[in-house]
Amino acid sequence: MQEDTDPVQHTDGMSRLTSPMQEFTMGQVTTGFVVLVIGLAVVVGVPLLL
Repeated sequence: MQEDTDPVQHTDGMSRLTSPMQEFTMGQVTTGFVVLVIGLAVVVGVPLLL
């Protein structure tokens, strides 16, 4: 069974990609890594300070 990976055109002109694995930029990777580090600092750091 082949998955549908064609973009879907919405009535408002916006398109949506339906594939589960989309390409991403290094900027998006960096943003995700920064969010991960901040999240881990909050989850681990805050209990240690209390």
